[in-house]
Amino acid sequence: MKNLSTPLTKDKVISLHAGDEIFITGKIYTARDAAHKMLVESIKKGENLPFNLKNQIIYYAGPTPAPPGYVIGSCGPTTSKRMDSCTIPLLEKGLKGMIGKGERRKEVENAIKKFKAVYFIAVGGAGAFLATRVKKAKLIAYPELGPEAIYELEVENFPVIVAIDSNGGNIFKNRDNFTK
Repeated sequence: MKNLSTPLTKDKVISLHAGDEIFITGKIYTARDAAHKMLVESIKKGENLPFNLKNQIIYYAGPTPAPPGYVIGSCGPTTSKRMDSCTIPLLEKGLKGMIGKGERRKEVENAIKKFKAVYFIAVGGAGAFLATRVKKAKLIAYPELGPEAIYELEVENFPVIVAIDSNGGNIFKNRDNFTK
């Protein structure tokens, strides 16, 4: 396992390779379908975004409410392809990383390479476990979306795997190359 701290930099991103197992520590942001659409609409209108996308990671998750005594409820990844139609404008604004599950469309794969970004996958069905890696959670935008609002999460040793790297390496295309 490699350790990776946020925010991401170009050097950090290009050092990652498809198949690398990573522990992320630092701030990441949650956003799902509705929040992505609102972010892209704000970009189209020239409005300020609720957080600076430059060098950040968006986690495709909609955390459940925190039970008493916990920072956050379950927060597992959602299917990434649902965000594909909104991904390229966010990469153009400086987004460097995304966490989700499943494959991406070819145009998003190409954009990840073009913008020197990285796509991580997290284990689906492990939302309760992943929540234990969240040390702080703060609602920062679109509260009307409920659990699909944007949250800033402080994570420690959040486990992910590099699925698509900045050079186009892709575990979904070359699975045999990434067995350990």
